[in-house]
Amino acid sequence: MYDMAARQRALDLHASGLTFSQVSRATGISRYTIREWASGAVPGPRMTAECPVRGGRLDPSRPPADYAYLLGLYLGDGCISEGRRKVYALRIACCGTWPGLIDECARAVAAVMPHNKVNRVKAPGCVSVVSTSKHWPCLFPQHGPGPKHLRRISLASWQQELVDAHPWEFLRGLIHSDGCRMTNWTTRTVGGVTKRYEYPRYFFTNTSTDIVGLFTTALDAVGVQWKAASRSNGATNISIARKDSVALMDAHIGPKY
Repeated sequence: MYDMAARQRALDLHASGLTFSQVSRATGISRYTIREWASGAVPGPRMTAECPVRGGRLDPSRPPADYAYLLGLYLGDGCISEGRRKVYALRIACCGTWPGLIDECARAVAAVMPHNKVNRVKAPGCVSVVSTSKHWPCLFPQHGPGPKHLRRISLASWQQELVDAHPWEFLRGLIHSDGCRMTNWTTRTVGGVTKRYEYPRYFFTNTSTDIVGLFTTALDAVGVQWKAASRSNGATNISIARKDSVALMDAHIGPKY
C-alpha cells in the first residue's frame, strides 16, 4: 500500500542512523515493513503502485475506454467507502440476472486497477464487484459523503477529455447501471384487422440532475435523439425511441446480458 517514494524515504531515514522504531514513528509505516525493506525484500506490485492519475492525466498504462465504461458504471451504481489506513473499496452493484454485465464490470475494474484483486460479493438479487486501493478516490474524484443526487457531480477536465474521446463506452456504462433496452408494443387497426406492432427503445433513469446531464450531453455528442420526463419519485427518465437513434444504440451498446 506504499509507493516507491514512501519506501525510499523510510530507507533513507534508517540509513541516517534512526532505528526501525524511530522511522516507524516518523512515517507511520510498521517496523516489520521497514525491516523487510531494509533486508532487501522486493516489494510486490500492490505496494509500489503509483497513483494512476498524475499531472492531471490518467496514466497511459490504464486503458481509457475501459475507464470511461467504469466511470459510467460508478456514476450509476457505484460507491467508494473508506477502510483502515486510508484504503478505499470501490463497489459496483450489478443485477444478479445479468452475468455478462457482472463479468464485463469485473474485467473493467481489473483493467483500470491491474495490481489489485477483484472480488464478487453476492447478495439477494445482486452481485457487487469490489476492489480495494488507496487510489480509487483519485480515479473517481466525484467520491464524497452522502447520495450522489444530493451533491454536485461534475467531471474533472481529464475525465471529460476521456469521455469526449470514448463517449460510447461512457454511455454503455451508464446504460448497464441505470438503464435498459426494452420492447414496447402497440396495436393499430388496418383494414378492419387489429395488428400488434413492437418496437425497441432505451431508457435511462437517475435522480441526480447532474448525472442525467452528463448522459444527455454524451447522447448529443454521438447524435442520439432523446426525450426527458419527470417521475413521481423525483427521478428523471430519458427515453430513446426514434428508429435511427435506437439503431445507433444497438450498434454500440445493445441489451444487457
